[in-house]
This record gives sequence, structure tokens and C-alpha cells, in this order.
Amino acid sequence: MRVLVNRRPVSGPWGGGNLFVSALCESLRESGHEVVHNLTTGIEKIIVVDPRPEHGFDDIESIISYSMSKSAPITIRINECDARKGTTGLDGFLSSVSAYCSKTIFVSKWMMDYHLERGWKCKNIDFVYNGADRSIFKERDRINNGKINLVTHHWSNNPMKGFNIYERLDSYVGNDDRFTFTYIGRDRGSFKNTRVVQPLFGMALGEELSKYDVYISASLFDPGPNHVIESIASGIPTFAIKDGGGACEFVGNDWIYDNFDDLLSKIQGAKLNHDPFGDWKTCIDDFLRKSA
Repeated sequence: MRVLVNRRPVSGPWGGGNLFVSALCESLRESGHEVVHNLTTGIEKIIVVDPRPEHGFDDIESIISYSMSKSAPITIRINECDARKGTTGLDGFLSSVSAYCSKTIFVSKWMMDYHLERGWKCKNIDFVYNGADRSIFKERDRINNGKINLVTHHWSNNPMKGFNIYERLDSYVGNDDRFTFTYIGRDRGSFKNTRVVQPLFGMALGEELSKYDVYISASLFDPGPNHVIESIASGIPTFAIKDGGGACEFVGNDWIYDNFDDLLSKIQGAKLNHDPFGDWKTCIDDFLRKSA
């Protein structure tokens, strides 16, 4: 079968959606399917990873037109919303596109419920959690320096990733030598007491991440955050802020904090989260089964 996936994998440190695209394309090819990334003849199935326009890919109107004329069903994966980055218009756009899709698969139940409350048009819906590469993200030896070593990691430096909390942590660890804080990824140049590690990818990220004692996610309204999945897979107690969206679903009720002071009270003596996530093969198998 010739399958259109409307994004290409990118090599190197990138967002969580790129990990999904890479795993999806690899799995489809291993199963004997031909993967294309632009409209051409003979496409039998279409997977829309992101319907927004991007240079080098067909616009969603052309994809919908092809789907209708060639009876090639569209499955759309939803990992976005207006709440995530404080935008307007995205929710309505995604819902309007979904009217032409045979299936919608969300990246979390929170993301599914969010869009259903706003009048999602496609009625054939489900959700599938992302996976983690278990050969990369796993428990290893900690720093073991007698301190509680805190960490977070993000590819994006959008303020909605939680920099108000991270900047408060930066100030706090400067006055309390019981703690350290490390930020892995693209920061905003505002830290004074935080160890900043530039964006890492693959094994380098897994080995660095697994050194730490407690993981902090302050990301707001995050649909299905890979950073949380990766930290839990690394065996690190992982906390999410109460408005964390899918992050709260992933960490579980006992690891949700209300504010900075609540976070400080919870991180000492933290226990491990339940780990509901599979590897990427499990994720893609589930995605393809539910999109059939």
C-alpha cells in the first residue's frame, strides 16, 4: 500500500512529533508499505500528522480534495490546541479539517476531551499515548552528590513551557544548597544558578536525563508531552503543574502540584510514578490498528 504521511522525519534534536513521524515511517516500511510525503498517484491511505501549512508539503485543501476524489481515507493525529501556546483560531481550524477525516487519534485523553468540548466534527475518535525508546530512556546511576538534583528538558523555549516556574527554581537553588537545577534544551537566557545543557538527542539525552533525582514539568496545557514520557521511562519521579493538560494525565494525581510552594513540599522523598507507556513500536502498532 502507498501511504501518504504529510511530514518527513528530521534527524537530530527536535520536537516530540518528529519522534512519532520517524517511528511511524519506519514501521510502515518494515510492514511492506511504501511511504510518500507529497501527493502522487496511487495513494491508498493518508495520515495527516499536522494539517497546518509548511514549506515543502501539500496544503490540507489539496490533500482533502485528493482523498475525496480517490477514496483515500484520512487519519488525522492531533497534538495541538490553542491553549498550548495562547493562540486563537487553531481549535476551529483543526475541527473543520476533521470533518473530512475518517478517523481522529489524539495523543491523550485530555486532548480528546478538550476538543470534544469545543465541538469536534469527526465522530470516529480515539487516543494513543506516544512511546519511548526503552534502549535510551531507562534507569542509570544517579549523580549521587548528596543533593536533590532537579531537571527538566524542552526543545521549545516558548514561555508556555513553564519558564515562570523554572525561573523561580533558578532563584531558589541559588539560596538553598540542598538542591541543584539543570535545564536541558533551548532556554531563554534568564537563568543565573541553573546548569544549562544545550539540546540533546538520542542516547546523549537518555544518558544525561537519567542522572537526576526529580523531574519538574511546568509546561501548561500540553497535549501529550514527550518530555514527561521520557522522564518516567528513565525512572525519575516526575511532577507536573495542575494546568499541565496531558502532563497531569501522564504523571498521575499524586505528582500534580498546585504552585511553586506546593512543588517544594512534594519533591523531597518523591516516589516513582506509574509507567503506562510502551515503546515506540507499541505506540505505532496501536495507532495503525486504531486508524484502520
